[in-house]
Amino acid sequence: MLKVIEAWGVDHMYGYPGGSFNSTMNALDIEKERMRYIQIRHEQVGALAAAADAKLTGKIGVTFGSAGPGATNLLTGLYDAREDHAPVLALIGQVPHTNMNYNYFQEFDENPMFADVAAYARLVMTPESLPYIVDKAIREAYKHQGVAVVVIPNDFGYVQIPDELYSSVSPTDHKDRPLPQPTDLEVDAVLEMVKAAKRPVFHVGRGIRDNGAKLVELSKKLQIPITVTGLAKGLIPDDYEGNLGMLNRAASKAADEIFAVSDLVIAIGADFPFANAIYRTHPFKFVQVDVDEAQFGRHHYLDQGVWSDAGAFVDKMLVRSTDAEPSSFFQAAVADMQNWQAYLDHMLDRETSPLEFEQIYREINKIADDDAIYSIDVGDNIINSFRYLKLTPKNKWVISALFASMGSGVPGALAAQLSFPDRQVFHIAGDGAFSMVMQDLITEKKYDLPIINIITSNASLNFIKSEQDDIPMNHSGIFIEDQDFAMIARGMGVEAVTVRASSDLPAAFAKALEVTQAGRPFLIDAKITDKRGIPVEELELKQQDGTWVETVNPSYNANRALTHISSVQEFFAEYDGGELKSLPEIFAEHNVPTDK
Repeated sequence: MLKVIEAWGVDHMYGYPGGSFNSTMNALDIEKERMRYIQIRHEQVGALAAAADAKLTGKIGVTFGSAGPGATNLLTGLYDAREDHAPVLALIGQVPHTNMNYNYFQEFDENPMFADVAAYARLVMTPESLPYIVDKAIREAYKHQGVAVVVIPNDFGYVQIPDELYSSVSPTDHKDRPLPQPTDLEVDAVLEMVKAAKRPVFHVGRGIRDNGAKLVELSKKLQIPITVTGLAKGLIPDDYEGNLGMLNRAASKAADEIFAVSDLVIAIGADFPFANAIYRTHPFKFVQVDVDEAQFGRHHYLDQGVWSDAGAFVDKMLVRSTDAEPSSFFQAAVADMQNWQAYLDHMLDRETSPLEFEQIYREINKIADDDAIYSIDVGDNIINSFRYLKLTPKNKWVISALFASMGSGVPGALAAQLSFPDRQVFHIAGDGAFSMVMQDLITEKKYDLPIINIITSNASLNFIKSEQDDIPMNHSGIFIEDQDFAMIARGMGVEAVTVRASSDLPAAFAKALEVTQAGRPFLIDAKITDKRGIPVEELELKQQDGTWVETVNPSYNANRALTHISSVQEFFAEYDGGELKSLPEIFAEHNVPTDK
């Protein structure tokens, strides 16, 4: 079985031993020169790490758990893999087949539990079939870009079977899959919609892959600004003036504002989990470009669907289009983004005591290698990373995107450093998320993984606290007990430092570089305030009497925990954004017409 997995190019797997998995542990010992066993301290970490491996490399990740609780502990990571379309193989221990159906210790029917999460789930029925079933499981995981589960009665692993070539791997597995291509008719129809639109916007997902530069060319040619999903961060150059960034909550002000006034949205390779809220705030024409025709209409009522590879669609749009006249709307979008970027730069450049979150990202950007890899845990750090972290196509980064599982940061960093041992790896997590998996800091120590761990610690589940700000309720359940994470890290043999003011950061990050360059992990416990980052998703726009009007959502500060504001400018000032301009101001400066 292990030789089959090795034949697919896998060189490490994650898990924790149990009595029902001892035959595979024996095999891992025999194969230790070819298959590296990574001992994690919780099966959830192993499954999340396997999912992160797949997201970062495109190659199947492998994890295992023993019968009973070992199996159930895997589920969170396996659902993360399913939701983010990451191929993962999970090997599950089972009691010896002679004890099955006798209510034996830790025995239960495991297949129904995995029926929902797995595209392929099988209980091995004979020792001879085990290698075949695992080979088939890997094929199914790749085919469905999801989870495959194989349950193995423990005694089967000790049975001698013929030494034959059980793997089906062949050179044909390395061929590029054919992708759907757009027709001239489809592209011309989209171009006609562009000509009829006054305020067109691209919304681009990770399906754009390595075609970001081509999309920039098309954006300039057609004078259409670009908004992106979170997973497309870095695929379109951040310094392109027409790249407005992300929508919704982990957003730039410019992206939310410009999208809110759009009359044509062209979504390209975008799987946007917040579409049902954001796409329905106002009417617009909708074009969806996707390689999976089953996705058409998933996000919005469809005016035009184009079943096509994103890159091929952009290529044909470039060929069949003519240069658009300079657009006041496009220039206003650029100005809006420049105004937003100036705000972000202002927030980064401040010195604060007590420490605030922005300066942490300033220091990360200073010391990060061009090809650094980031594992970003769920919570405010997702918003802040999207806004402040400098990412390019050279970087890799991993999050739990659609499932949004807290505690994904440590396993993502483990996967990054194991799969890319020669690259710099950062792990960024809040105290709530890190607390869920911090036992596996010892795994970084055990395997000498030089990860820079940055814990933003404010004794609050701040992402949820911000949500509760806008609900008529008291804050409930979101304040957590503070911990000395640096001391905890040192107790595990990991060097660490605590910082409480921005003036402490340069020395802390210099030490992090020194230690990790020597091949050891390091942890920075950054004690930050629990302030809320500016919630640009609360801005609302509409046309009224022939002019654009911008207001703040009436539900903002519904629990009255924040300062009362009565205007957009007061809202900006509350978040140290006195130089921010409203979109109507920017439209007036650029003479952008309304629909009347």
